Amino acid sequence: MSNNKRSGIRRSDFLKGAAAIGLAAGLPGSIPAASAQDAPPLSGGGGASPKPATAATKGINDLYRQGLHFNDTRDFADARRGLIASLPDPVVIRNSDGVPVWDATSYEFIKVTETEDAPDTVNPSLWRMAKLNMIHGLFEVVDGIWQVRGYDLSVMSIIRTNTGYIVIDPLISEEVSKTVWQQLVIPKLGNKPVVAVIYTHSHVDHYGGVRSLVTRADLDAGKVKVLAPDDFTQAAVGENIIAGNAMSRRASYMYGNLIGKSPTGQVDGGLGKTTSTGTIGIVVPTDLATKTGQTITIDGIDLHVIMAPESEAPAEFMFYVPKYKAFCAAEDVTHTLHNLYTLRGAKVRDGLLWSKYLQQVLDMFGGEMQVLFASHHWPTWGNERVVALVKSQRDMYRFLHDQTMRMANSGMTPREIGDKIRLPPTLAVQWACRSYYGSVYHDAVAQYNLRLGFFDGVPANLHRHTPVDSGRRYVAFMGGADNVLRQARQSYDEGDYRWVAEVVNHVVFADPDNTAAKNLLADAYEQLGYQAESGPWRNFYLTGALELRRGVTKLPVPNTASPDTIRAMPIEMFFDFLGVRLNGDRAADLTVAFNLELTDTKEKYVLGVENAAIHYSKDRSDPDADASIVTTRDALNDVMLGTATMEKQIVAGKAKLTGDPKKLSNFVSCLDTFDFWFNIVTS
Repeated sequence: MSNNKRSGIRRSDFLKGAAAIGLAAGLPGSIPAASAQDAPPLSGGGGASPKPATAATKGINDLYRQGLHFNDTRDFADARRGLIASLPDPVVIRNSDGVPVWDATSYEFIKVTETEDAPDTVNPSLWRMAKLNMIHGLFEVVDGIWQVRGYDLSVMSIIRTNTGYIVIDPLISEEVSKTVWQQLVIPKLGNKPVVAVIYTHSHVDHYGGVRSLVTRADLDAGKVKVLAPDDFTQAAVGENIIAGNAMSRRASYMYGNLIGKSPTGQVDGGLGKTTSTGTIGIVVPTDLATKTGQTITIDGIDLHVIMAPESEAPAEFMFYVPKYKAFCAAEDVTHTLHNLYTLRGAKVRDGLLWSKYLQQVLDMFGGEMQVLFASHHWPTWGNERVVALVKSQRDMYRFLHDQTMRMANSGMTPREIGDKIRLPPTLAVQWACRSYYGSVYHDAVAQYNLRLGFFDGVPANLHRHTPVDSGRRYVAFMGGADNVLRQARQSYDEGDYRWVAEVVNHVVFADPDNTAAKNLLADAYEQLGYQAESGPWRNFYLTGALELRRGVTKLPVPNTASPDTIRAMPIEMFFDFLGVRLNGDRAADLTVAFNLELTDTKEKYVLGVENAAIHYSKDRSDPDADASIVTTRDALNDVMLGTATMEKQIVAGKAKLTGDPKKLSNFVSCLDTFDFWFNIVTS
């Protein structure tokens, strides 16, 4: 490791020093010796422009340079291996209105050379991944399996069958999927039919582009299958509905959609560059993978299944293709420490289960696999290397789960565990175990939450004040805002940005109009972002800094549910979402009951509200209901999408209402419409 040799720093010293600041966990920390000129002004406008990296941040990032194997460039060779063709530069994919849904030109500041060092404002390890994820094109994995990489957050894989192709995970957007198919796959591999599409799991980046590859006519004729893991539809639709607004708003932070691409902005997503923004569709699966050991044959290709529910996704499966001695790891083996909790928000994932699934991979196929490919990043070739990669990921997730629970059982709290836990040196120096997407800190805290919930057992944390109320009290106890900011400025000079963020956050929530506090907090977030190895951590910090400086900019609101998603949604999930929208205060005195009959799907429900809560019963009709609605699921879908109201459907003859229309109006008036652009970093 040439950097270490020049600096005289040994790997053991790096790991010890990293433990002191959280570096081995992929966690930004603080070191002293920042000069006064690095500090932001205490008062005044502060400006909305990004600041340079401070001496403290440069020192943190230098530790990464000195402590990791940057002279190991094998991943660059693997990421380039088998390149057949790339989309011509400049790579800009547009929708039918001419609006870009994928624009690689925004990353032109990143040069894909192994030797180019990171800017001062980017963690060198994250910069390495940012360069790797720039490599794009159609690649041969083995003769008969190909991948399209570098045009979305996820990867499309293609398997040759007797008469056509199996497509695995058709990216996020129809426009991107269509472009790569027409401009890369057909010209280079041949124009053969898609005989099957496989969704490896229930996240949108693995099914959203499907409509560009299959038609309703081919589905109805049985010419194409859609294979997915058991419970796929419930998981895929449900994640985007119940908490969709909050999740999407937080995703705008996680993926850096608001901060722009630059050395002081978004540079990478960790799993890929970023998310495409085109049209999202979903086709309900025609076939399901249901049990480990199952063999599914598609047009002459056998797939040996390993089910992996509640690992990286609620519904997920992996499979081995014996014809090609190739293993598809879905998203359970990638070139990063993945999320055991995603910062956009979702159910916590089980590291113990995840590890056990990877042990099954080794037990069942460890002696046979010659190549492993996944739904993100590049493949790994050769049995020895494949097995080593799976073992390292198996042990990483098991370690995080088991050591978290060991510490919890010893009485440690989540934050104590997060600050103390470190991957063992044998894992911490492996590139595929670095914190590009997840982080050791928040994954460990997630495993605590998985087993023990949010409460850490400290009575003081059982019923804490709100951020605004506690902020006002803290500021008063600390002698007022000016005194807090004066001391925080000193901590900033010392490079203690985590502490600055904690204390100044109280000032901002106590007084969101305190410009000096917002600017100082933004500057602290910014330095933490520059230090972050995790793409999502960097994006969260830098987006927080942006909104502190400029406020929330209300852009066009993205849809959290596409028309396909609505059509695939079970009607009971729609009722559940109405329950989430029901404003308890406004509905406190509301008691109503409605009959709903869907004539095309032959479904009947009684939907009621009592005690500010929704309830419903299937296959029933209430003769005393306040109102009854007879309509079709298609007409109701328009109401669910917001393209029509029930009143308009009645006027148009697409629905019939009997009973008291005022009762229905009263109910509708109690439903909230969520504002996407809610505040995150201020009250």
